[in-house]
Amino acid sequence: MEQESNKIGILDVRYRALTIGIVLAVTTVAFEGLAVTTIAPSVAQHLHGISFYGWIFSAFLLSQILGTMIMGQQIGKIGAYRSFSIAIAIFVVGVIVAAVSMNMLMLIGGRVLQGFGAGAIVTCIYYSITLSYPDALRTKILAAFSSAYILPALIGPYFAGLLAEYVSWRFVFWLVLPFIALAVMLTLPSFRKLHAEHRSSNRRKEGFAIVLTLGTGLLLAGLSNITDWIGVVLACIGLILMVRPMQKLLPVDTFKIRRGLPATIVARGLYVACYVATESYVVLALIKVKGLSADMAGLIVAAGALSWSTAAWLQSKWDERDQGHGREKRVIFGIGMMIVGVSMVIAVVGFESGGILLAVVSQILTGFGIGLANPTTGAIALHHANPGEEGEVSSYLQFVDAFCPGVSIGIGGAFMAMSEHVGGNMFIGIMLALGTQLIFVILSFCVSFRIGKGGTRRSILPNDMMGNG
Repeated sequence: MEQESNKIGILDVRYRALTIGIVLAVTTVAFEGLAVTTIAPSVAQHLHGISFYGWIFSAFLLSQILGTMIMGQQIGKIGAYRSFSIAIAIFVVGVIVAAVSMNMLMLIGGRVLQGFGAGAIVTCIYYSITLSYPDALRTKILAAFSSAYILPALIGPYFAGLLAEYVSWRFVFWLVLPFIALAVMLTLPSFRKLHAEHRSSNRRKEGFAIVLTLGTGLLLAGLSNITDWIGVVLACIGLILMVRPMQKLLPVDTFKIRRGLPATIVARGLYVACYVATESYVVLALIKVKGLSADMAGLIVAAGALSWSTAAWLQSKWDERDQGHGREKRVIFGIGMMIVGVSMVIAVVGFESGGILLAVVSQILTGFGIGLANPTTGAIALHHANPGEEGEVSSYLQFVDAFCPGVSIGIGGAFMAMSEHVGGNMFIGIMLALGTQLIFVILSFCVSFRIGKGGTRRSILPNDMMGNG
């Protein structure tokens, strides 16, 4: 019987439609997210909102946290079918709003809806994988799930650049809709068969996520207007609102950067924030400062994605060879490569002599560095988990992967807005934004020396949230 189940694959007749639908849905969401990186400069220029540039990304990433956590709490109550339908509907409305946007505020509203829908969609897909596939097939569908990001990362930025350059940036959003429609047709019949599992909901965690998102939004809005007294007030209120939720949504002693899981989470959050924000602002710099076309800028960014994929494959081979004993060294080395890559990015933007070749090399180094560090910190974090806390650790990783880049890009956007308010130019704002990312990755490098296990095992959950999951 076991032999027979092993012969069945994820493309077997009973799983084929769901598998193709899941991969297509993830690929489409990934394409839309990555493509926006390339078209964002064109969008900001056409909608006369360069001071809101950072919000194009921060709005998506911060609302993605809400979508993930809120849908994670509701899916067991209302079922996978209704949850997935709601998630798709919100995402599609967001895409349409963005495509027809007449100003930056309307576009940012569309990005909020897209981010919420994207987070909710991924949550529903994980839920369906748990209920629809036998244990023997779950690693295979999760591998396919991960590979769905590779193609959009390689061709998404370049293809989006072509559309923005020769047609219109609006087509990048419209292009998403037919693929989402096909994914829905393939997956909904399978989702309809899944029954809700009524389980206790951690309302407190959901509430903390909402307060954190609100506080972060106020902080970033305040920083963007920090030259005015109202900006200072908003930033202070936002910062106060953020402290308590962050203490409850992250492992114990994260702010103390305790050796082990807390240090691993902090190191990962800092280098992920650096990478995503650097990619966002390097495209703007290549187009507006260096004078490259959108498709050429997208092609340079794609070199980093290819390098990431290569490094991720290599680290899996090395991890298998040394049975995980070299993980900490690979993380430290990977973050070190990112420092070199980001430094080269700043040199490309800051000096007239910095050309396309140096830009490509900088992307390759930065991509290779995060390709080494990211899967490895994930494995290290799960290794630090006590039995039964693996799911909580996974949620920490997802949280910092969305929250930290959202804040980092927002800070860069605040620098862009400040430089405009004080009569500066875009170049100053971009250099300040990229310089901030270099500081973040250097801090990550320093923290990475503490990611190894230290002391005795203890629970990672905040005391007043233990047992509420």
